[in-house]
Amino acid sequence: MRTIHRRLRQGPVAVALALFVVTAFAQPPTAKSIAPLVEQVAPAVVNITVRGDGGRAANPMCNHPFWGRMLPECRQFVGGGSGVIVDADKGLILTNAHVVANADEIQVTLRDERTLDATVVGADEPSDIAVIKIDANDLTEANLADSDKARVGDFVFAIGNPFGLNHTVTSGIISGLGRVTQDAEAYEDFIQTDASINPGNSGGALVNMDGQVVGINSAIYSPSGGNIGIGFAIPANMAQSIMDQLIDFGEVRRGLLGVNIAPFTPDLAEAYGVDEASGAIITEIMPESGADEAGLQAGDVIISINGKSVDDALELRNRIGLLREGEKIDVEYYRDGKRRKTTAVLGTRSGARLASAQDLHPGLAGAEFVEIGSQDPSYGGTEGVAVASVLEDSPAAQRGLREGDLIVSVNRQRVQTIEEFRMAAGDGASLILGIRRGDSSVVLPIR
Repeated sequence: MRTIHRRLRQGPVAVALALFVVTAFAQPPTAKSIAPLVEQVAPAVVNITVRGDGGRAANPMCNHPFWGRMLPECRQFVGGGSGVIVDADKGLILTNAHVVANADEIQVTLRDERTLDATVVGADEPSDIAVIKIDANDLTEANLADSDKARVGDFVFAIGNPFGLNHTVTSGIISGLGRVTQDAEAYEDFIQTDASINPGNSGGALVNMDGQVVGINSAIYSPSGGNIGIGFAIPANMAQSIMDQLIDFGEVRRGLLGVNIAPFTPDLAEAYGVDEASGAIITEIMPESGADEAGLQAGDVIISINGKSVDDALELRNRIGLLREGEKIDVEYYRDGKRRKTTAVLGTRSGARLASAQDLHPGLAGAEFVEIGSQDPSYGGTEGVAVASVLEDSPAAQRGLREGDLIVSVNRQRVQTIEEFRMAAGDGASLILGIRRGDSSVVLPIR
């Protein structure tokens, strides 16, 4: 179970509740028991146990008779969490990416006490969603709810395996919607609940009173690491979208709008002649991107995507990052003090794999990278790793990285792929990036 200590921010769905968070531990007044619903859903919730050998394969010191026992990265680890069977015929289980991260062995224990080996179909760290697979008969699958219909005040219950206590059930309500944590590397749109969630609940089901899974339990907010009644679940619709891509491609192919953005401050709102300082101002347009083709310009202020308001730059990044390449989106924006609308098609770089900075170096947090090859429309004669996006005021932006930069060397080693970038970066505290920026060559130190 991830524990969030950083400041939380509310998304647009919860703006009307900004002064008021509902918490309760009561059951619905018209129901004497939720036992029938629990009996319906519980067989679809599984216990997951993972084992791994730390960094033995990557660190030769792990074979040393002394350091192999002393170094933390060389120690064997055992962890676990929960999962939800979503396709009984194919044995597909939805869980959190952090539950199965770095695991060499994954075992799933069913409600009927069968224990089976599992393999990873795909995992996406930024959204914390993973799909694993088992080979078994007579499985029970859960139905996913339309989480867009969830409301603050809806009664829900959580099923999982906290502290190894199999199929523990806790109840509460939905306390908030659209929660994000200011994590520059994550894509988030959490459901907040006061149903008790503890370590081991990760990947378990948050269930509504129709017996449908409305969310996948993922994190808690706690200064101490224990439950204080603030838990977070990934909405079912978001989990479904990520899961579909993991099944189809083994990875998430996120759409790119092709803009650099910054916060729309009260001073800017006054200058633009608008009443509210909400939205994200475009500071740069990537040529031939979806934004460029849709007629958006630097200086435009994006205020909604697909009819849902955009509160700030981080929320716009989240909103776009949860959509897949090729999707058509409706964009509402301000220009010259007037509201305008356009339609954009989210692009990609020839289907190249998009990587976040957490895969490469902490000093690059807030940036995303994509490979540019000779078959790519953006190819300009040089292959390398392009900067697909940079979040305003992020560590990457503060260090001078810009959207559109083409990284051609890392630590003086030529790189053409993300994997070569990762290998050249190693585990060093510092990087030296060789960058093609337009017609210029730039050397950028990253610490």
